[in-house]
Amino acid sequence: MGLLKGTLTFSQYRTSSDLPEKFNEFFDQRIKKHAFQNVFASMMEEKAMGWTGIENILDADFQFARYAWGKYLLFSLRIDRKVIPPSLLKIRCMEAERNYLASQEKKKIHRLQREEIRERIRRDLLSSASPVPSFFEACWSPTDGRLLLCSLSEKIMDDFAEHFKESFDQIPALYTPWDPRFAGTIAPDDIAQFDPLVIGRDFLTWLWFKSEERNGSVLIPGRGDVAVEFIRRIVLESGEGEYSETVVCQGLHAGLSEGKEALRRGKKIKEARIKLERDSNQWEFTFKADRFQFQSLKLPVMPEPDDNEQDRDGLIMERIYLLETAIETMVELFEAFMKVRLSPRWDNEESTGLKRWLDRGI
Repeated sequence: MGLLKGTLTFSQYRTSSDLPEKFNEFFDQRIKKHAFQNVFASMMEEKAMGWTGIENILDADFQFARYAWGKYLLFSLRIDRKVIPPSLLKIRCMEAERNYLASQEKKKIHRLQREEIRERIRRDLLSSASPVPSFFEACWSPTDGRLLLCSLSEKIMDDFAEHFKESFDQIPALYTPWDPRFAGTIAPDDIAQFDPLVIGRDFLTWLWFKSEERNGSVLIPGRGDVAVEFIRRIVLESGEGEYSETVVCQGLHAGLSEGKEALRRGKKIKEARIKLERDSNQWEFTFKADRFQFQSLKLPVMPEPDDNEQDRDGLIMERIYLLETAIETMVELFEAFMKVRLSPRWDNEESTGLKRWLDRGI
């Protein structure tokens, strides 16, 4: 499920456009060199990772360069982890401590001895544990410097960035359109004046407002109207860390009245389920405002591929095109928001209209 079929959940990165000479040969050598090896460096190692094919997860040889689709490189990161169930570790430690006390004829075990027993048990369990494999698809367009990873997990993202850097001498930078490095049509200095921890949530609030202002149509200057609808689920939050408060609104209309009431109380939209329509194509996804991430993205309905390899490759390219169109549309909507936010119109008109919209409720 993911890049080849089904729904998509992904984070976005940017890479340097400064590529080595004979890049195709460079990439082929490096992906093979850093492909997954079905061995652990030692019995005590907890993690092993490497690249595999996206169509065949057992393909770590890449003999026929089956990672190239046009300008795109598609491959998977395989991570095998040895996992010790906490309850098992706890029981084994309790048993070992009991045996130790009995053998030493003692009633109390000191902290240092307890830590030594725990580490010994952990190592014993680790040496006999079977690794659990997981796979995460990636799509890289080196010439455009665009990179997608099909995961939202912080741990997986860290592992991916580490292995990608080691493999291809590139440090993938997490992408958001409010990062001054990737500001697009907005001047970097203008972007930099806004809090990066808040601006995504402000954008999502504005987008909800604009989607209702014109009965679902939001204008992208110079590009035309886009249909935007907030559906089924909205998550709002205020505060940080242990002091944060979250409100989840669910239902056929995403609990819109409850969501607006939470906005009036100072909470901000952290994520929302959105239906997007443009040029007769329709997408549905959960949008994560803090990192401009997409979860469970449904692409427009496409025909099922047949046994013809050329037709199948064409459908995969079409999937990537539709995926990029959804991303670009959300980026354009964000840029439309920023242009209004930076203009005198924000204080003179837009913020007043937004307040009236909140006060009206549904």
